[in-house]
Parts: sequence; C-alpha cells; structure tokens
Amino acid sequence: MKVFEEIVQQTKAYYCIDCGICTGSCPVARVNPRFSPRLNVEKSLLQLEGEIVEDRELWSCLTCGTCSYRCPSLVDYQSFVLSSRIEARKAGREGMLTHDGVLKLMMELQTFAFPQTRTGWIPKEVKTSAKGEYLYWVGCLPHFDVIFKDYGTHSLQSAVNALRILNRLGITPVVSPEERCCGHDLLWNGDIESFRKLARYNIGMLKKYGVSKVICSCPEGYRTLKVEYPKLVGDTGVEVIHISQLIAQGIKEGKLFLNPLEQKVTYQDPCRLGRLSGIYDEPREVIRHIPGLQLLEMERNRVDAICCGTTGWVNCTSCSKQIQTDRLKEAISTGAQTIITACPKCKIHFQCALINSDLSIEIKDMLDLIGEVI
Repeated sequence: MKVFEEIVQQTKAYYCIDCGICTGSCPVARVNPRFSPRLNVEKSLLQLEGEIVEDRELWSCLTCGTCSYRCPSLVDYQSFVLSSRIEARKAGREGMLTHDGVLKLMMELQTFAFPQTRTGWIPKEVKTSAKGEYLYWVGCLPHFDVIFKDYGTHSLQSAVNALRILNRLGITPVVSPEERCCGHDLLWNGDIESFRKLARYNIGMLKKYGVSKVICSCPEGYRTLKVEYPKLVGDTGVEVIHISQLIAQGIKEGKLFLNPLEQKVTYQDPCRLGRLSGIYDEPREVIRHIPGLQLLEMERNRVDAICCGTTGWVNCTSCSKQIQTDRLKEAISTGAQTIITACPKCKIHFQCALINSDLSIEIKDMLDLIGEVI
C-alpha cells in the first residue's frame, strides 16, 4: 500500500533501529505478549501492511506516548497507530467496543444536527454568560454521569465545581447548550470523517459565541481543541487553557482561598495532560496549596506515569484490568488515602477496577477536591 509508505515517512518509522525500547516500555506489552509496538513498525518496514490492518491488537495501544518519549530514534508511534487505524477502519476493521458500544453511538449521533439539552445541570447560584471572553468546555461529562451512574463517579459534579471555581476567580464563562463531543475518541479510533464533522461544527460554535479563550477540565478535550483542531483547520482563533493552569495562577494571585484538609493523597498524571501536553506542575501546585494535605508521589510519576489502562472505549480486557490494578497498588503503596486525578476517564477506569477488586483507596477528581476546600 502506498499509503503505508507515506505513514512510514511521516512518522519517521524508517529510523527504527530495532532496539525494542518501545516494547519494553509499553504498559500493554508488559501484560499482553501479543502486543508489540516494535513488531508493528517492523511489519510496516517489511511491507506487511495487511497484517497490521487485520490485527485486533492494533486497538489495544493506549496511545499514551511512553514509547515515543523513550524512543532513541524519535519514531512518532502515536501518529503511526492513528494512521494505521484510519486505514484499518477503511477496510472495515475496528476494536472491540466496550459498554455495548453506547459511547461510540453517543459520539456518532452528535455528528448529526438535532437539538440537545446540555445545560440543565447548572445550579441556579452559578453565574454563566450568554457571550463573553471565556467558554467552559463541558465535554462528555453529562453523558458519563448517566452511563456510569452505577460506578458512583458523579462526573457532572466536577463540572459544577469547575464553574464554582471559575466564579471565585472572577470568571463568568459561557456554557454553550450547542457544544458537542470534541471527537477525541472517534479520531483515535480511526473515524476521521466523523471527527472532522465534529471539529468543524464546534469551531463554528465557538465563533458564534465570540469567545477568545476556552477552558477545559478534560485533558482529552484540551489536547483535541489545542492540537488536533488546528491541524484540521489552521488557527482556530481561540486560546485553549487547562483549568489547572487558571487555578494555580489564581492561588498565586490570592484570588482563591483554600481551607485546610488533613489527608494523604497521590496524583495520577493523565497521559493527555502530562506526557502529551507537558502539564505536570500546575495540578501539583494546586494540591500542595491545600493546608494539611500531604502529596505522596507514586514511584512512576510525571513523564514516567502509567496510563489508566484503556482508551477510546475499545479493547478493554483482562490486560487493561491488570494495568489498572498494578497502578492502584502502586498508589496504595505510597500510604495515600486518595488518588487525585485531573481526568474523568482515569476516575471512571480506576473506579471500575476497584469495584472488581479487594483493593481500597478513594478516587477523586481534582476539581471535586478543590470544591471541598473552597
């Protein structure tokens, strides 16, 4: 396939020196002997593209970025996987859908024009604006709150806390009832056409509301709007900010007073926020500014942090559960009572793993933590 020749060129796969560091670093390869980033790159170099497209393990990659970060040849394996999945999808192949495919269906439905009610959850005491400088990107939290109700994750509560925190910082954000899914999972599962529809729609929506800054609390939404949308349309005309950056700045400027909380916690670096966006310090600054709170780092943290075990709602297997369980044990070994994360999916995945284990540790969103102490 000529297209795979282009993928090899674009991702620098031809620089691969067969050292195996990628596979040795991969959290999936450590628990699933059938998966190997190095082997997939070799198949492309040997022009065995058919084997790549047909391999169900292509969808097991977490696209967490660990392999590319450690690759001495700077092979862009995330882009390699993304491009391979796009080609696999064209051939009618996709990963094993989790949760009966309802999340995929929910995202696909949003590519069609029909009215949605997305703002009924906002408390009356919270201030929002019809137009303004800032827009708070809610993302999939309303859907997660329904789909994962039995998990006790209460995803929408973090959105409520986000708005309360922004109000305390003097920001009255726009919350658009017309916002749709950012398309992150559709993109990374190879559905490039659906992603383009959502991207173009959302960019048009942002222009309609006249905002110049978008605040995201979801790392996947943050990276999609900040990195992937400009790849598609060029300059979007908006600045994309992660809410931890605003909170850390607000604390330094004395805009946010945090009450004491006596507790030992550890922090889970989300892949899209940490390794793939370089935001490590701000969430930790926020946590450390809470009087009485003790932050205990896991052995593997920051750029070496381990992913929450699955992505895109596909190929969640016993291997995924092993990755999650190992990470939970690592968190518990610090002596922490609670894992703080800045990603709604991390919270859902770890909570799911806890339900199916005899481990005991609390999982809490960073915004819910801040909501407690303001």
